Amino acid sequence: MNIPSELKYTKDHEWVSIEGDIATVGITDFAQGELGDIVYVEVETVDETLDKDEIFGSVEAVKTVSDLLLPLTGEIIAFNEALEDTPEKVNSDPYGDGWMIKIKISDASEVETLMSDVDYKELIGA
Repeated sequence: MNIPSELKYTKDHEWVSIEGDIATVGITDFAQGELGDIVYVEVETVDETLDKDEIFGSVEAVKTVSDLLLPLTGEIIAFNEALEDTPEKVNSDPYGDGWMIKIKISDASEVETLMSDVDYKELIGA
């Protein structure tokens, strides 16, 4: 299982990559494996400012639909539109082409609430 050490993680199985005040968010390798084949990613919150832990979208797999929760308060400035035609990128490359959104972070102190790769491995028993 791939859990890159340079990323931050949430208890909801999302990864966060931070560059300045922009965070890129997707779901982890563990999450995509648990969900199975992803058939649809819905994000209708672009250009909206949401609070940490608010629902920003959903991911639909063959067997279930899961809400996506915002890991940090901020404005959603981009959605990976490639996922509209090829949602399976979330399965094949969750940390690369399968990214979901970009956020302009409102409160940088919230970054401290995210988990390290070590903490996340502990959470999932890896």
